[in-house]
Amino acid sequence: MDNSLEIEFKEYLDECSHNIDNMKSNLYLAIEKSINYIKNSINSGGKIIFFGNGGSASDSQHLCAEFVGRYKKDRSPLAAISLNTDTSILTAVANDMGYEKVFERQVEALAKKEDVIFAISTSGSSKNVINAVVAGKKKGIKIIALTGKKDSELSNLSDVSIKVPSDKVNHIQEMHIIIGHFICEIIEKNI
Repeated sequence: MDNSLEIEFKEYLDECSHNIDNMKSNLYLAIEKSINYIKNSINSGGKIIFFGNGGSASDSQHLCAEFVGRYKKDRSPLAAISLNTDTSILTAVANDMGYEKVFERQVEALAKKEDVIFAISTSGSSKNVINAVVAGKKKGIKIIALTGKKDSELSNLSDVSIKVPSDKVNHIQEMHIIIGHFICEIIEKNI
């Protein structure tokens, strides 16, 4: 029997392991700072505002659900919202104002200074994500960006940028959910 599938599988996992090893040595300070921003926001009555496009939209919803529902233990819900879930808002704003405004309008309407914006973009160059971050900065909101390894407009605009050390979208997304789960775990332990 051909073992090429097994070889490919092992090579894929080796790439994942390499990315995890790189994260261990490069991302701790940014993750720690992000956790502190989130704890401060929750303790001051703020909420965590997640958003992204495509796979990052899925991660946004997933992490938001961990905050509002629970991650591992029963606890009070934590205030969080994912801006890519309301199809009426998304389609109305996209149709009337352009897709680049879909998150910005929601930040303008819903965000307050005590909140934290958690922007997720593998490229760091999604215009609708950047516009929302700019709107948040105008309100004095702390910005966390979860991106790939390249310096980007999003990473440069953010108060803290967690840049996964990969340029492959699939691996960036895999590492994003690992980081997101770790943040959920630490927040849940400390609330």
